[in-house]
Amino acid sequence: MEKPLPGSFTYLALGDSYTIGQGVPAQDRYPVQLRDSIVKSGILSDTLIIIARTGWTTDELSTGIDNTDIAPPYDLVTLLIGVNNQYRGRPLENYREEFVELLNRSIEFAGNDRGRVVVLSIPDWGVTPFADGRDRAKIAQEIDVFNQVNRQESEKAGVAWLDVTEISRLAADRNDLLAPDGLHPSGIMYRMWVDELYPIVRNILTEK
Repeated sequence: MEKPLPGSFTYLALGDSYTIGQGVPAQDRYPVQLRDSIVKSGILSDTLIIIARTGWTTDELSTGIDNTDIAPPYDLVTLLIGVNNQYRGRPLENYREEFVELLNRSIEFAGNDRGRVVVLSIPDWGVTPFADGRDRAKIAQEIDVFNQVNRQESEKAGVAWLDVTEISRLAADRNDLLAPDGLHPSGIMYRMWVDELYPIVRNILTEK
């Protein structure tokens, strides 16, 4: 028998273009679709705060957080960051250090409850038309290595980690999974992410 649903929840989404939903309407962003799915299940949404911008690296996200007025604790915090570190050729160990800092901040924003934090893996932009003429295999390999880091650190910290990279690679054969810019996910792909996120998040929120 399922636990009774709590009355409401607050949600903080941290990231870059994949979180702000570059190239898609606001209602198609994955945090918005996730929020809407949870609301449909009977849990009301008090707050959804998105701190994300296209092009942000780990340090830029941290600065963005510093420059945003937020009011923790939040019932749910999601974190997806790193593609721009990879794209700009930044060192892996620098990513690890700054990702861990962001992960620790995410846990703090969740009221120091690591059970309320979910990390999403970095999608593979190498399968998109934007990557035409580039070394797609090298991009995929680098994305995988960056994701090994965020998965290792997430598991070490005891937070949930979700692989959306394999979903992103379906775009190699499905144009409907890409936004019109030929680089970012479409609302359809974000829906696929949310289908995987929903049971994780619903469990988190019913533990309130």
